[in-house]
Amino acid sequence: MDPATLRRVAPGAEFCFIAHLPEWRLHFPICNGDGGLPSVKPESGNTVWGAVFKLERPDLVKLNAHQAEEGRVARTTQAMDREGHRHQVVVHVCESANGEYRPEPAYLNLMVAGGRHWRLPAGWVASLEEHLADV
Repeated sequence: MDPATLRRVAPGAEFCFIAHLPEWRLHFPICNGDGGLPSVKPESGNTVWGAVFKLERPDLVKLNAHQAEEGRVARTTQAMDREGHRHQVVVHVCESANGEYRPEPAYLNLMVAGGRHWRLPAGWVASLEEHLADV
């Protein structure tokens, strides 16, 4: 979601809209040495916000490879936009989660910056910032 990373990895990505994954939770299951990298997983009572982009096949292949380097694989699910419409989207998840780690501060800062850039809900961005206070 970080604009600079997105331009580097998938330069043709086009922003579409803000959406959330109802009944999904953000967690940090990928040990990176400096902390945990994020993933999402289905979990009742939670919501994960993000931005949805349109990608052509070559950019999606590059994005999937970049995510795989960090320990996540592409999966299709439904996200809901702010008007309540459902959309098929690709999310990148860690399927071999064996633990939970403190968020990696540098990565978390990119998430906060991306959340502000794409104008995700203020409460969501604030919840990301709360993680920063814990690291």
